[in-house]
Amino acid sequence: MKKTTITLAMSLATFVLSSNLKAQDTKTDNHTVTISVPEVALVDIEPVATKNITLGFTAPTEAGDPVTPNTANSTLWLNYSSIKSVAEPTRNVSVSVNAIIPGIDIHVTAAAATGSGGGLVGDPAAELILSATDQTIISGIGSAYTGNGANNGHNLTYALAAGSSPSGVAAYSDLQATTVATTATVTYTISDN
Repeated sequence: MKKTTITLAMSLATFVLSSNLKAQDTKTDNHTVTISVPEVALVDIEPVATKNITLGFTAPTEAGDPVTPNTANSTLWLNYSSIKSVAEPTRNVSVSVNAIIPGIDIHVTAAAATGSGGGLVGDPAAELILSATDQTIISGIGSAYTGNGANNGHNLTYALAAGSSPSGVAAYSDLQATTVATTATVTYTISDN
């Protein structure tokens, strides 16, 4: 009888102990997930393989007429990716040129963003005449991406104008014929406001 009582007491103690352990779980539980998002500010010109363009002028065929610029070039696309910081709610893309060619204005226009991007893409400025000073071409970029490659982002149109146009800064009298083409480097920079 003593052996049965001890076995019965041990069984009862095990049952009570296991009931208490199971009673610690509830209908809900939780845990934490730690998430980090990097700050991103990337810009490029597409298509990479053909992003160097050639523009020029055609000589007049009639005395008294000026040189005329060749057709504008709209083959390039401005792509960017941006994850803004808390401190800076938006970003801009600025543009500048490293060399001013005497007598020539280089115009650039960015179209509204198109393609497979998303987020708060920026707004393009009106046509700009490039200079050595940075000018904002896209403003108000939030956390966004334009999509990568041609036909994504902002289509860029480049055009030349001989000086002395109403909106230009170059003077026609500064034009000089050259046997070797002059190269200017156009730089786009994405930065916080």
